[in-house]
Amino acid sequence: MNEIPSPDSCSSVELQIARVIVGSFEQATVNVRCLRGPVRRGARFNCLRGSAQVLDLTLTQAVVYGHRVAELDTGLTALVTLRGEGAQHLMTGTPASGWQVIQGANPLP
Repeated sequence: MNEIPSPDSCSSVELQIARVIVGSFEQATVNVRCLRGPVRRGARFNCLRGSAQVLDLTLTQAVVYGHRVAELDTGLTALVTLRGEGAQHLMTGTPASGWQVIQGANPLP
């Protein structure tokens, strides 16, 4: 079982939320851009940059150009599925409002 990352490791990986495709209280499918990676399947996100919202999201799937991948490198865009607490706080960004960035850590090997 993976532990929730400590605050010290909060920003070891980052995804920028471009668009929320489907969202609920416990799961969201979103278009993202990897700002700091690689981000591997199983990565845990517990910080929403600039917000006090509580998150405990796990990346369960990443799809790049129609193909499932095990990890996202910095700069790649992808469709990802995140499951866990706080999925309902993810929002589609705009140039005016800015984009949300979730921060977390990869699972231990």
